[in-house]
Amino acid sequence: MSLAHYQKYKESDNEWIGGVPAGWGLVPIKTVATCNDDVLSESTDDLYPIEYIEISDIDSYSGITKTSALQFGGAPSRARRIIKHGDILVSTVRTYLRAIAAVDNPPDNLIASTGFAVIRPRRIESGFLGYVFQAEYLVSKIISYSVGVSYPAINASELMRFGIPFPPLEEQHAIVVFLDAETARIDTLITEYETLIDLLKEKRQALISQAVTKGLNPDVPMKDSGVEWLGEVPEGWKPIPLHSMSSDSNSLFTDGDWIESKDLSDTGIRYITTGNVGEGFYKEQGAGFISEETFVDLRCTKVKPGDILISRLNIPIGRSCIIPEFFGYMVTSVDNVIFRPDRDFSRQFITYMLSSKAHLANMENLARGTTMQRISRSTLGSVKFCMPPPEEQHAIVAFLDAETARMDTLVQEAENGINLLRERRMTLISDAVTGKIDVRDWKETM
Repeated sequence: MSLAHYQKYKESDNEWIGGVPAGWGLVPIKTVATCNDDVLSESTDDLYPIEYIEISDIDSYSGITKTSALQFGGAPSRARRIIKHGDILVSTVRTYLRAIAAVDNPPDNLIASTGFAVIRPRRIESGFLGYVFQAEYLVSKIISYSVGVSYPAINASELMRFGIPFPPLEEQHAIVVFLDAETARIDTLITEYETLIDLLKEKRQALISQAVTKGLNPDVPMKDSGVEWLGEVPEGWKPIPLHSMSSDSNSLFTDGDWIESKDLSDTGIRYITTGNVGEGFYKEQGAGFISEETFVDLRCTKVKPGDILISRLNIPIGRSCIIPEFFGYMVTSVDNVIFRPDRDFSRQFITYMLSSKAHLANMENLARGTTMQRISRSTLGSVKFCMPPPEEQHAIVAFLDAETARMDTLVQEAENGINLLRERRMTLISDAVTGKIDVRDWKETM
């Protein structure tokens, strides 16, 4: 899509915006909108029902994604900002999250956290101001002017002093019509990509589950596995408890170590947690360490490249990954089981097996706990799996490696497509609200 530019521009004297069309103004937000006009009274009835929005309830692309139904008496003390149609919610804390959303036809009892500035348009079209707050120049400025390390924040009064482009009202309307149509078109494409990703992930999961429980030969004779959650398996597959797969002197099936925050340091031996265990893959996140002295004092167990980690905590419980080669050795938290199976068992096959839908569903049934579900190592170790002969394990792994790699490539391509569309969406909004493109004569095409 090619759009014209305005014939004449002028300097805005705002380095974040640059030049603007000659007929536009540049005004502080406070001259065209108000902030935090209405709050719930402290005398509100404790039983008054509210729909509450927290900062985590807003996605930078989708806007408001969910609300929590609460009663005033049981709501957080920060649940105070009253929201009306046309308002714009702008997070003034943890601004790097880009929690900004325009409000469209909210329920009468929609209440936001005091962590938001509730911007209410007065002398500007609400749709236009909503798009202005999605423009990269303004979002970046909000983040840049925030103060603090862990919870960077900006004062609402400072935010209201920021300058924004101010076209004539009829041009504001034209920009809103253009952006409504074009962002809706982009959002539809993003939704199609997201649907494709979900389908590919479902197919991937089904492929793994079928291969590790039924094998690759659809014509092979089947038998009852004797394991309720597995059903029938190919003849020649043998049931064995998970802990029995690590019986020789070089094998291992044990919990990680009880390491507390006071034990952590900035350098030393890498410490990994349940958060590093994905469904069949290692997730590089966090950067905890313990010292060599702490390792000795706590009598920690070494986690080596090639070991399997099984998470006993956090959904999906029982997920696993193989530790990659880029670390020397590590330690892990007590809620991960360190699993080093005997040579007769393929670690890749075991990891695929522990990623199967049937296994994860069985783990969910076996997990216990009130505030936090987990499974004990003894219960996990006693769970029986049906294992094929070694050569069949390797054949299944080769098949799954090839097929899942193909699907993962398709997923990555779809995710790249989403990222490009989101970049295009942001660029289009920024260009339109700052006058870098002229949409006055734009007409929607079917």
